[in-house]
Order: sequence, then C-alpha cells, then structure tokens
Amino acid sequence: MREIVLDTETTGFKANEGDRLVEIGCIELVNHIPTGRHYHVYINPERGMPEEAFKVHGLSDEFLRDKPLFAAVAQDFCDFIGEDPLVIHNAQFDLGFLNAELARLSGFPHIAMERAIDTVRLARQKFPGAQASLDALCKRFNIDNSARVKHGALLDAELLAEVYLELIGGRQQGLGLVGSADGDAILAAQAPRGPARPVRPHAASAEELAAHSAFVAKLKDALWLKTE
Repeated sequence: MREIVLDTETTGFKANEGDRLVEIGCIELVNHIPTGRHYHVYINPERGMPEEAFKVHGLSDEFLRDKPLFAAVAQDFCDFIGEDPLVIHNAQFDLGFLNAELARLSGFPHIAMERAIDTVRLARQKFPGAQASLDALCKRFNIDNSARVKHGALLDAELLAEVYLELIGGRQQGLGLVGSADGDAILAAQAPRGPARPVRPHAASAEELAAHSAFVAKLKDALWLKTE
C-alpha cells in the first residue's frame, strides 16, 4: 500500500482571498515504511510575502523570486502523488491551497478530501483534549524535532511521517520482525540447523500394537476394552 505524507507552506491562511503556495514537501510510504523517495519544491507565489508568514517559514520574496510558478511544477506534483492516500496534518488547510492552485490551471483534477488521512483528527480521537499540533505530538512520541526552528514543508512531512506511524500503532507494526536487522538475526537463529530428521510414519508397527495391547490388558476397567 502506497501513501504520501504531505505538507505545504503558504503566504497566509486564506486561499480564497489571494494567499498562495510557496513550498510543497512529500514523503512516500509503502506499507507504512518510508522508501526514501520524496518530492520537494519551492514556488514563486506571484505576490509579496506578508511579514507574519515570513516569521513562520522564513521564505522571503528575494528567495522565492527565481523559483518556478505552480503551473510549471503542477504535473510533476500530480504524477508523484498519483491517486494514493494523502497523510496530512490539518488536511482541509493544505488541500484548500492545493485545489485553489490546481483550479487556476486547465486539465488538472480536484483532489478529493476523501483521499486525506488527517493526522489532526487521528490525534484528537486517540488523545481527546490533548494538544494536537505537530510539535506537541513529536514531544508525546519522543520524536526529535530540534531541527524545526521554522516551519518547512519537507522537514515537517518527515516528522509527520513518524508521528503518523505512532498514531496508527507504532513504528513496528504488528508482531512481525521481518525487515529489521534484529528481526533478521532472530529469524536466522531460529532456523533449523543440520539435516532434518526423517518424518515419522503415522501408522504404528506390529510390535508397537502388541506392546500397546499388553499394556492395556494390565489396566483395571480400561476404556479401550469397553469400546471393543
């Protein structure tokens, strides 16, 4: 099963009032394991960066000036995410911006909310009343987020991938050991050594039947004798 952990950075909070995407970061998971494949891009938002947003992610007008427009990266982005589930922290926000950008172009589909696995919702279901921010969840699960001085889409997607695996039951799913170095060593140690013993035939020999009959004859009120 393939899933994409996704995060974005923007110029503000309101996609329907002119705020735009400035960064997309995605991490690929297959069977809940990061594959090492990722998608990351900075985007020229074609507008100025408000001071409040700059304080959050540190992406300045000067830095973004020579970055591609969303139209230039839209196909690569859509190809990477395919039609697989999207793991997002507060999915309504990120999908709102992504769909607003896609709607400005022709020939690109709307990303349905049903595709999203919202980790905010998962966290609130699992820990009612507790903080559900990414930093709070990293702290809860002892995930090192010391590099998160400012928000960044790719770094946040990497942290979110770890948080997501904890929310769904921990980084070692089930009781299987396959895929880990320790697990491989244990399985190897449990493997049979040397030639296997010959399989014992199920039918008793004539000698064994005679010995059994002699043993039963010595028993008092043996059930075997009553059923004959």
